[in-house]
Amino acid sequence: MENPLTPEVLADPVQLTRVLVDIESVSLNEKAIADCVEEVLRGVPHLSTHRHGNTVMARTDLGRSQRVVLAGHLDTVPLNNNFPSTMRGDLMYGCGTSDMKSGTAYALHLAVTLPEPRYDVTYFFYEAEEIESRYNGLNLVAQAFPEWLEADFAVLLEPTYGIVEAGCQGTMRSVVTTTGVRAHSARSWHGVNAIHAAGEVLRRLQTYEARRVTIDGCDYREGMNAVRINGGVAGNVVPDLCEIEVNYRFAPDRTPAEAEAHLREVFAGFEVRVTDTAAGAAPGLEAAPAKEFLAAVGAAPIGKLGWTDVARFAAMGIPALNFGPGDPNLAHHPDEHVEISKIRDGAATLHRWLAPA
Repeated sequence: MENPLTPEVLADPVQLTRVLVDIESVSLNEKAIADCVEEVLRGVPHLSTHRHGNTVMARTDLGRSQRVVLAGHLDTVPLNNNFPSTMRGDLMYGCGTSDMKSGTAYALHLAVTLPEPRYDVTYFFYEAEEIESRYNGLNLVAQAFPEWLEADFAVLLEPTYGIVEAGCQGTMRSVVTTTGVRAHSARSWHGVNAIHAAGEVLRRLQTYEARRVTIDGCDYREGMNAVRINGGVAGNVVPDLCEIEVNYRFAPDRTPAEAEAHLREVFAGFEVRVTDTAAGAAPGLEAAPAKEFLAAVGAAPIGKLGWTDVARFAAMGIPALNFGPGDPNLAHHPDEHVEISKIRDGAATLHRWLAPA
């Protein structure tokens, strides 16, 4: 297929967003879009380009004293009658418009059009962010080529509606188990109902008072919620087992070990099994490039409520922020869209930050 990423398209972040949206790239099906991006970047003389799986990395090597990363994922959630893109006034609709091909378009636009940025820049276009971590392109690169990720500061181009969302929450999934004794439901007094026992777990969740934490001026609101319940044997059997899956979103001042200790304290007396954990990330506002980036944005940052790949950079000691034109409330929504004005404003902000003085 002829590459739709023409020079005219690459020069305009709005056109570029639409073309990227119209290359279907549901998670694990990113080859076509990665091929297009790689072909473009290999033709740019001021970049060195490498590929690992369906993740494409390009970087400048200008001898600058500091290096920054711009990273955007290429994949989307499954289509939902929202492909290809459509335009309605100032709005562009389609799968990935908000999360996050409009942000990814920034990186590709700047990679091609800004040959001498004020910092050395590494651009990441990575696969499989929307699914399990074992497929995530940044995770795979960290394992195979960790030196590709080395930098002084990183911007993850996730949807933030044009403001800076600093750091991110940690997340923990666990299973709280209640047990009982099986019996025929016609003679239920001979048993102990494990589903009924789950009522106490749910009561603790319902009355749970989540922390609100302020770190470097950014507010993080924690949350602990039941997200799935599984129990029952048959329509005439008192169940002896019930499992309540709980998702805990914790502020980045807590380590995963501290979050787990708190979780076990909340559910004292019950069996608790942690199934998945990802650490949060501190705001990362003290690095010099971060301060200059905030000055270019011209608005105070807020804390990121949710987990993003900024945590991968934070784990390597690299401060990172989230910034993109999309509305995070529209991510994964069938009515997903992005405002054209937000795309243009964000592109101008990044150019102000990266362009040489």
